[in-house]
Amino acid sequence: MCLFAAILKLSSKIKVIQSTDPLAWDAYVNAHPLSTLYHLSGWKDVIENAYGHKTYYLIAINPTNPTNPNNPTNPTNPIVGILPLVHLKHFLFGNSLISMPFFDLGGIIANDNETEMLILSEAVKIGQKLGARQIELRHTQPLSCLNPTNSTNPTHPINPTNPTNSTNPTNPTNPTNPINPINPINPTNPITHETKSHKVRMLLELPRSSDVLMKSFKSKLRSQIKKPIKEGLHSKIGGRELVDAFYNVFSRNMRDLGSPVHSKRFIRGILDKFSKSVNIIIVYKAEQPVACSLIAGFKDTLENPWASALQEYSRLSPNMLLYWTMLKYACDNGFSFFDFGRSSPGEGTYRFKEQWGAKPFPLHWHYISLYGAPMKADIPERSKFDKAISVWQKIPVQITKIIGPMIRKHIGL
Repeated sequence: MCLFAAILKLSSKIKVIQSTDPLAWDAYVNAHPLSTLYHLSGWKDVIENAYGHKTYYLIAINPTNPTNPNNPTNPTNPIVGILPLVHLKHFLFGNSLISMPFFDLGGIIANDNETEMLILSEAVKIGQKLGARQIELRHTQPLSCLNPTNSTNPTHPINPTNPTNSTNPTNPTNPTNPINPINPINPTNPITHETKSHKVRMLLELPRSSDVLMKSFKSKLRSQIKKPIKEGLHSKIGGRELVDAFYNVFSRNMRDLGSPVHSKRFIRGILDKFSKSVNIIIVYKAEQPVACSLIAGFKDTLENPWASALQEYSRLSPNMLLYWTMLKYACDNGFSFFDFGRSSPGEGTYRFKEQWGAKPFPLHWHYISLYGAPMKADIPERSKFDKAISVWQKIPVQITKIIGPMIRKHIGL
C-alpha cells in the first residue's frame, strides 16, 4: 500500500518523499478552516482495508521552516497543504483518482493558491502514471487555481466571502489554469477540466438546544415527528453493537432502491476507526429495526452520510423520528450545523430536507480530464441505470449483501 507522499516546495519544484506520520496530517486538517471529515487520515485505512483500493495521500511541505508537525496553527509548521486521493480502477466503471469516493466532500486544502497548484500538478503526474482517465475533486468551495474569478471562503461555507485570484504564467494558452494543457504522455490530447455545481449540500444551522429547535418547527412538522412516537416507535443511539441492525435495514433499503450496498466490513471499519465521533441510530417498532442512520461529528458539524427506512413501515413515519433523533443529538451535543447530505434541487429528498429548515449550498466537483476526452453532458443518475435498477430490485437481499459490495467498491458516488 502507498504511504503518505509529501511534496516539498523547493524553488517552484516538487519531488515526492515518503512519510508515515498521520498525526501531523490530522493536526493540519483539524486546524484548516476548509477541512472536512473526509480529509482525516483514518479514511485511508478504512478504504484500503475494506476495498483494497490504493491510496495516494499528498502532503505539501515547506522545508525552510523548522519541523513542528503536531501544531499546524504555529506559523513555523512545515505542512502547507494536503490532498487525499483514492485510485478506483475497473474495466466497466473506469479508471479515476477521486477525493473522496463514496462521499460528497474532499479535495485539496492548502495555505495558498501556489500550494494548491503544486499539489494539483503532482496529482496529475500520478494520474498519468496510473493511466487514469480523470481526477475528481469534491469541494465545498471551488479551487482558486481552477476558478480564479469565483469567491472562496476561508471560514464556514454558510458565509462565502473573500474573492481570490491566481495566475500561472507558465501556461500561455490559459494563465489562470495551473495545469499545463499539453499531455506529456500523449501531446495530441490536452488536459482539460470542468467544474460542476449541480448538486447541493443541505445544511441546517442549529440553535442552542433541541427544545428551541422543536419550537421553531411549524405545527405540521411537529405533528409528523410525534406520529411515530404515538405509534410505539422508539430510537436508540449506539456504536459498533448496532452494526448488524443497521446493516439489515440499510442493505434491504438499498436493494429496494436498486443500488448495490456497501460492505458490512466498510461500515465496521468506520465505527472502529472513528469510534469517538461516529454513532449509529436505530428506530425500532417493538424489537424490529425499521430505520437507521450513521452520524459523524467533525468540528462544528454533525453529518449523516447514510439513512434508510423499510418501505413496509412507511405509514408509521419512522424517518421523521430518525431525523428528529439525529437533530436532537446534534443540538444537545453542541454542534452548530447538521449536514443532511447531497441532494438535487427540486427532487423529493431536497424537499424533505428543506422542510426541516435546511438551506442549499452548492457543491463544487472538479473533473480534470487527463486525456482530453470531452466531459459527458449531465444525465439524471437514475435514468442511466434504469434497467439495471429494475433487475437489482428483484434479487433476494441476502444475495445483494454478497455481490453488492463487489460492485459498490468500484462506484465513486
